[in-house]
Amino acid sequence: MAGEAYTTDNTKGLSVFERYLTIWVVLCIAGGIVLGKVAPGLAGALDAMAIYVGEAPVVSIPIAVCLFLMMYPIMVKIDFAEVIKAGKSGKPVGLTLFVNWAIKPFTMYAIAVFFLGTLFYGFIGPDAVDLVKMPFGMDLPVGATRGAGTVVLHEGVKMLQIPLWRSYLAGCILLGIAPCTAMVLVWGHLSKGNAGLTLVMVAINSLTMLILYGVLGGFLLGVGRLPVPWQALLLSIAVYVALPLVAGYVSRRWIIAVKGETWFKDKFLHVLTPVTIVALLVTLVLLFSLKGKTIIGNPLTILWIAIPLFIQTNLIFWLGYGLARLLKLKYRDAAPVAMIGASNHFEVAIATSAMLFGLSSGAALATVVGVLIEVPVMLMLVKICLKTQGWFGACPDKPASNFG
Repeated sequence: MAGEAYTTDNTKGLSVFERYLTIWVVLCIAGGIVLGKVAPGLAGALDAMAIYVGEAPVVSIPIAVCLFLMMYPIMVKIDFAEVIKAGKSGKPVGLTLFVNWAIKPFTMYAIAVFFLGTLFYGFIGPDAVDLVKMPFGMDLPVGATRGAGTVVLHEGVKMLQIPLWRSYLAGCILLGIAPCTAMVLVWGHLSKGNAGLTLVMVAINSLTMLILYGVLGGFLLGVGRLPVPWQALLLSIAVYVALPLVAGYVSRRWIIAVKGETWFKDKFLHVLTPVTIVALLVTLVLLFSLKGKTIIGNPLTILWIAIPLFIQTNLIFWLGYGLARLLKLKYRDAAPVAMIGASNHFEVAIATSAMLFGLSSGAALATVVGVLIEVPVMLMLVKICLKTQGWFGACPDKPASNFG
């Protein structure tokens, strides 16, 4: 059964790490800021341990390790054989793909531009700028322009100086094109949704990202005057999506063949469960050790970013939920359709922003704000789903475990 493909403790509810994720993130913000004050060069030195192409630091090795550890546990839990069964529920799968890839990226862009580039523009600062990595594969002279940015020399390294609000916009864009993480399995379970459909959509979205993440990311960043060379996006997808995807698939098959499926689910996944969040929290400490000065100087920064992300999450939820009702889907399918669209694959967004713009960039900070609001907002939406089950007819007594 599809629902049996994911039977770790996560499907029984939120783990301690997940339940208090917002608190952990807040503690990481505080810890990172303190670290930045006490040892200002530590995070920068770690981020500087990178693979260089010419004079450009392309992949930060410590961050790449952390981000791989964030992604691998998600990918190894996915049984891609279940994707074949998606045909049995073509309507909810089609609706989910439509909302996630034809609507969500563009509404995120529009909402972020309105709030960050118009409504909150004066609060962020018309003259506020951010220094981000030079686009991978490019060697522009100092003073040259690239989109909305200008090449400057910072501590002996060529950087691109861009308006700060556009850097935040880039992070929002990367969140908007990264739908659904493995945590959506928890949201689907708590809302009594179809576990099989949720699982399959995590797998399908992971595969779809291999193609559309780069296409939509390149297009929307370009529209936002933050053009990124295609080779940079392809490298990011290869390192942070394809590599853990392949590693997860191969290791899953090998472990099950050697140790059996029961051992894999009950032992291996149980040990692996906290790895993603621990790696995420370590990354956040490093990030905020670099961004502490910005946050202290403008403590409302996180609020300016959180508001458009909150509105986007609710908009996509209600759009998916409303269309599901219009299409007369059963509640157990409607709930995961809405949850999958509302949830963000923030691991990929953080990884991509760090590679494309740098760990100290405003883009990376914006993706982290997505983590900060994920749990409380998604729990709020779970409660809404549970209270509105009657909209879709009879209320289910328990979560479904197949596609029937």
